[in-house]
Amino acid sequence: MKLAYVVPRYGDEVVGGAELAVRMLAERVAARPGTEVEVLTTRAVDARSWANEYPEGTTTLRGVRVHRFTATGRRADFDAASVPFLSRPEALSPAEEQEFLRMQGPVAPALVDAVRASDADLVVASPYLFDPVVAAVRAAPERAVLHPAAHDEAVLRLPLFRQLFGTVRALVFYTHAEQQLVWRRFRVATTPQVVLGLGCDAMPGDEAAARERLGVGDRPYVLCLGRVEGAKGTDALARAFARYKERHPGPLALVYVGPVGSPPPAHADVVVAGAVDDPTKWGALRGALALVSPSPYESFGLVVLEAWVAGTPVVVNAACAATREHCERSGGGLWARDYEELEVALRRLESSAILRADLSRAGERYARTRFAWASLTDRYSTFLQRLIR
Repeated sequence: MKLAYVVPRYGDEVVGGAELAVRMLAERVAARPGTEVEVLTTRAVDARSWANEYPEGTTTLRGVRVHRFTATGRRADFDAASVPFLSRPEALSPAEEQEFLRMQGPVAPALVDAVRASDADLVVASPYLFDPVVAAVRAAPERAVLHPAAHDEAVLRLPLFRQLFGTVRALVFYTHAEQQLVWRRFRVATTPQVVLGLGCDAMPGDEAAARERLGVGDRPYVLCLGRVEGAKGTDALARAFARYKERHPGPLALVYVGPVGSPPPAHADVVVAGAVDDPTKWGALRGALALVSPSPYESFGLVVLEAWVAGTPVVVNAACAATREHCERSGGGLWARDYEELEVALRRLESSAILRADLSRAGERYARTRFAWASLTDRYSTFLQRLIR
């Protein structure tokens, strides 16, 4: 079995997102006997600019051959320029849709040529909303397996995606919530598909060392892990936390760990640590009172499972179907629709070690039984082999 993965960016420096999910899957599938894996991607590391940072050409990363192509990046004023498009996504003409994809970036014609030339049995593409994925599916629909990584956003309502989702060979979803969203939008119930998820294994990381690195000392803290930017809910969380501290003074801190796109509003009890190494990340998870995932837009929410296998309860945004699904199915987390519900959740977690322990045990059980890498990779490989046969 030969697979060609198409993603907008790929590499160890790419933290979080659908691209990380693809890398984790690609590496594990490549390690199986009789499977050859290549990746067709751009030279980008940063998902906001898509600037060409990696060298062009072919390298090998943990058994996966990675082909990187030069791409045109995101238009500098994209946020403002995209408003007229995203305010009426269903009404866009084909020309307007292509203009939106071009502005959003990246655009890499040589990558699409490589898709056409590839002798891979299947072309596995993710996430759905970027030009290289759209172009790859159009170039090889009969071989295309789409990992949409979809959530309810304006881009999903562009007319071109009705055709795109309807022509792929198969679909792979990360949660049942994602599958149901796509079913509501598109007629794909008869397309071969699987709800797969992602695996999660705990990694080494010392709490005391992480506390020293983060500068929180012995203070209790809640942790927000992942990209720090307004669209991920990090600004709203900082404002809510400031209000919480006004109403409930005390030592509790809020710590952000992850690449910083836009810093949250400053506060004496808010720590913005930026990107850290894996031991610090896992130590921070183990030391946290709870993980708070404020993002309303996640297709899986790997950080939630990471918290559980580290022994930490979670609070998620009730508007995010994927992370709320994890909490509902596991019994391992709380969710909040607004400030008042977040306040209640934090007060309960601050005041009850028993509740924290019960939630984290339930979450850990869910993560280990449903998302063990060995069984997940078996299911995934079997699904792909059946498509080829």
